[in-house]
Parts: sequence; structure tokens; C-alpha cells
Amino acid sequence: MSDEPLALLEKHFGFSEFLPGQLQVIDALRAGHSAAAVFPTGGGKSLCYQLPALGFDGLTLVVSPLIALMKDQIDALLVRGIRARRLDSTLSADEYRDVVHALRSSELQLLYVAPERFNNERFRGLLESLRISLFAVDEAHCISEWGHNFRPDYLKLARFVRECGAERVLALTATATEEVLRDVCRNFEISPENAVRTPFYRANLRLLATPVIASERETLLEARFRERPPGATIVYVTLQRSAEAVRDRLIATGLDARAYHAGMTGEDRAAVQDWFFASDAAIVVATIAFGMGIDKPNIRYVYHFNPPKSLEGYAQEIGRAGRDGEAAICEMLVCLDDLNTLENFAYGDTPSRAAIERLVSKIFDLGVDFDVSLHKLAANADIRLLVVRTLLTYLELDGYLEGGTPLYSEYEFQPKMSSTEILSEFEGAQQQFLGNILRRSKKGRTWFAINVDETARALDAPRARVVQALEELHERGMLEVRAKGVRQRYRRVREPESIAELVDSLAERATRREEAEIRRLADVIDWVRLDRCQVRALGTRFGDEEGEPCGHCSWCEDGQASQAATARTVMPIPDDVWERAMEARKEHDSVLGEPRALARFLCGVGSPWLTRAKLTRHQLFGCLRDVRFSEILARARLLDVL
Repeated sequence: MSDEPLALLEKHFGFSEFLPGQLQVIDALRAGHSAAAVFPTGGGKSLCYQLPALGFDGLTLVVSPLIALMKDQIDALLVRGIRARRLDSTLSADEYRDVVHALRSSELQLLYVAPERFNNERFRGLLESLRISLFAVDEAHCISEWGHNFRPDYLKLARFVRECGAERVLALTATATEEVLRDVCRNFEISPENAVRTPFYRANLRLLATPVIASERETLLEARFRERPPGATIVYVTLQRSAEAVRDRLIATGLDARAYHAGMTGEDRAAVQDWFFASDAAIVVATIAFGMGIDKPNIRYVYHFNPPKSLEGYAQEIGRAGRDGEAAICEMLVCLDDLNTLENFAYGDTPSRAAIERLVSKIFDLGVDFDVSLHKLAANADIRLLVVRTLLTYLELDGYLEGGTPLYSEYEFQPKMSSTEILSEFEGAQQQFLGNILRRSKKGRTWFAINVDETARALDAPRARVVQALEELHERGMLEVRAKGVRQRYRRVREPESIAELVDSLAERATRREEAEIRRLADVIDWVRLDRCQVRALGTRFGDEEGEPCGHCSWCEDGQASQAATARTVMPIPDDVWERAMEARKEHDSVLGEPRALARFLCGVGSPWLTRAKLTRHQLFGCLRDVRFSEILARARLLDVL
């Protein structure tokens, strides 16, 4: 880097000094080392790659799961004269071409992409021609299998770093325990001395945990809004329908509130986000889909209407409050009857042993080199898609499979000019090759479809050459091209000595993940009941020293442990409901025969087979959602014993 960091900081960002930890990370990157930054939410992680990018000769590639964050950061960078763009699914064909042209011309300093972008073979091919000076990974805790938000696509990023020849890596996260940080550093080959952690503790946040029964919770929340001065507020709920119900209740009391959840259209979510940013007293009632990438400094209140799924998630969510340094209140309304719903998320993801056996048997029956639709694998095995990805990742990590570049079985294109006009721009063999490709396409109403594999075989050409030809026509504005039918490629590296033993191993691993998720949820309740300073205890989970009591948490203010945690209601399984469930199981034995499948059905947790059999519309679906999943599962398992 030609300029000193402080000079770049003042020139481009207008600051006269760095926040804690920033310069240490930047110096490591300037020296050519990879680094990790574990800073609390709002601690200035993004500057750790934005500033170095100004001095590197090549591209800084930023991997982030948040399109909203990409847009906000890019807008801010462009204002500062920093050349940054993004590649995501919201771009038009012309915008996509502009970004690709800027990359090939070395005009960009930063490019933002989502981790799923690496599933695009066109993008992977593009990276091979670029110099990647820095590969920055936001939300890097997602790479850890034992973190609170493991995502298989993240685990593969370490391989992509090597494949694209990145000169250095920066892993960033706000929520990493020591175990997770070790995982991150091991995967990205980051030396421990270049893993920088800054204190979690923030003196301006008042953390409260208040016991409440479900029937009184909305009334208590309304009282909080009456008692406290107006301010920008996020109310976190677990379910989409809860977001809308709580919003309606607040509006009925005269408050200006809006809902936000993943079930809304992108346009509606963007409108809520813009409205929230523009107001000093806006109230958003949201699932965890809201907040990541929201950099609004004056959020005064964060309420958890339902408990969070983990302390890591809680830390991330309360970290959005009071970023301006002014006082903010974060209050959790603790009702143990919410735990059924939260536990069901974990139990619902765990596949049965029989489902894992179906998946593994299929995989090892596909030959040495194969490609497969993960959606079809999930549907055939009755395993959720994300869990299928996770299980296949395990098989890669254990040396059974080697993942290749994902491909698309079909491409579609829409001509922007006639075939004659397109081919007139080329000569000789290239003209003939392109003509053969275009002639093998099939016309639909407005788009032409082409099977790339069949075309490659018919023309006796490498598949990559056909894809590159379509890409070139797309970049030159002759065609608008889009890919369809993603398939994941694999090579079988070795056969398992025993399918049964491998299935047992994967089932045990899945059970351990389930237990870890349930444990994380229990940790939240244990923290609420803690008989010592809750703020300091939360900090030690993320590497802080214990320190003196904070003076601004429920324990410090009350001087004793909270017993929030009013007793959890124990709901029995009604005999008549169980009898009807047995009749449904007998009628749909192929779908409900496995104990876990029956438990999911009765708790209202969907699965591919339940959906396909239309059992999610059955009158018994979810009829026992107020009963603990573990109790229903235990009783269902007895059916196989008796």
C-alpha cells in the first residue's frame, strides 16, 4: 500500500483515528497476512477491508449474505469516490454486463457477492482471470459447524479462496466463541496472532429480562411504549404471523408500527427498511430477517417478544441498539411456553436414520463422476434442503466425495438481434460454432432454451466452451442469458466400508447438532436466571474478562437472580387425538410410519414428504404444537417397540 492507513482514513472516510482493533487488522493485511476480526456489532468491521482495498493493486472480493448491506455500503463508498459494485440476483442484464466489463478492465476496487454466487459456474470462470488481492468474508462464523448459524456454502469458501488464488483472507464476525474462532482460523489458514478480538461490553446498553405469561405479554409491551420516551424500535418475534399480529395490536393502540419478515415481497421489505431509516420513532416488528446490515445509529429500543434461539443471536440483535453511543434499552420478555416453537426448528431439521440411508444409498449408486439436483435429493429422501447440503458437506469433509463446480442443466436466452446479425459479427470456425449452438436451441414463448450438456456432446466440444460462448454473447449485448436447473457435481473419492456404519455416523452427527441447538436455547434461559451480572457473563462468552458488575442489567438492578422463567406449561397428549393420529399413520404409513415423521406432523413441522402428500393441509397437522416435540417423539418410538 502506497499511502499510510491514517492518511487514507482521513482522506476517504473523514475520521482522524481508528476504532479499537482496526489498525491491528489492517497492518496484518498490509504485511501480506490473512487475518480475522471479531468486533461487536457496530465495531467497524467493514473498514478493515474497505480501507486496505484502496491500496491493493488487485480486487478486494467481499462475501456477504446480505444484499441490503451490499447496497448500503456500495452507495456510501461511491460517494467517497471508491470504485465498488456488486453482483447479485437483483441486477438487470445490462447492469450485470457493466459489472463484468468493469472487472475485466480492472476498474473496480471492491466487488460484493453472496456466498451462493460461487455456485455459478460463469462467475467461477470469471474469477480465474482476476487478481484477488483480498478475499473478505463477512459473517464468517457461518463456516463453523458448531456455530449458531452454520451454512454449508460458507464451509466451501475456504476451497474457493485457494482456487481463485486469493493473496490474503479477512474473516469478520461479531459473534464468535473461542471454539468458533478456532474453526474459522483453521479453515482459512489464519495464524492465531492475526486473530483480533475487541471487547464485547458496551456501557450504554441496558439489558433487561422480564418474566411474563403469554396472555399478558402484548399488554406489557404496550405499557413499555407508554412508559418510555419515543425512539426507533425493533421488536423481534419468532414467527411471521406473530410479526403481523403484534404490529396490528400496536397500531390499534395508536403506535406507528410495521411488520417485516421473509414472507413479504422484496419491494415491501425495502419500503419498510427505508421508512425505518427515515424516522426517529419508527417501530418495526420483525423476525430475524430484519436487522442484519441495518446500520441505523439511533435505535433506542430492542425488544425480544419471543426469546432468541441462542445467545449468539441475542448478542447480534441487541448490538443494533445505541450505535450512536447514547443510552438504549434491550428487553427480553421471557415466556417459557415459547420454547416449543423454538425447539421445533431444531427437531424439524434433524432427519431420521431411514431418511439418511435413502440419501446415502442414492449418492453411492450414482457412479464415480456425477451431477445431481439437490432439490430432488431432498424430495426423494424426505430431508430439508439445507440439511441435505450439510450432509453432503460432511461426506466431502470425511473424504468420500469431492465437490466440483456446480453447473446448470439448461440455459435460456432472449435474442437482442437476429441470428444473422449475431453471426455476422464473427468469422470462420467461431462463426460456425456459434451457429451450431443457436440452431440447437428450442424456442418457447419469448425465451429460447438450450441443454448445454447435450449441445456439448453433439458438437464434440467441452461443456465450458459452450457456456463461455453464451457468456460472450451475453456480455456483448447480443443475448440476454439466464441459467436454470442448478446441479451439483461430485466425484466419488472412496467407497464407505459399510453403508450402514456411515449412515449411523451421519445420524449421530445430526443428533449432536440437534442437541447443540437445544443446548443453545437452554443457554438463553440459563442466562436469564443467572445469579450474577448478566452483561459481564455474556461478555465472557465472547472472550471478555469477567470485570466488575455492570450496574445496568436485570441482575444488577434487582440484586438477585431472575426467576423469569415462570414454569413451562406441561401439555399432555389427549387420548382422542392420539387415537386419530394412529388412524392417520395407518392410512399414510409410507409418509408417517417413521416416529420422527409422525412427531413432525403432529407438531406442525413440514417436510418434503408431508408437503408432497398434502398432509400439511390435514386437520391433525400441528394439532399438538403446544406439546413438547421430544415427548411426542418418545411416544411415537414406543410404537416400534410394542
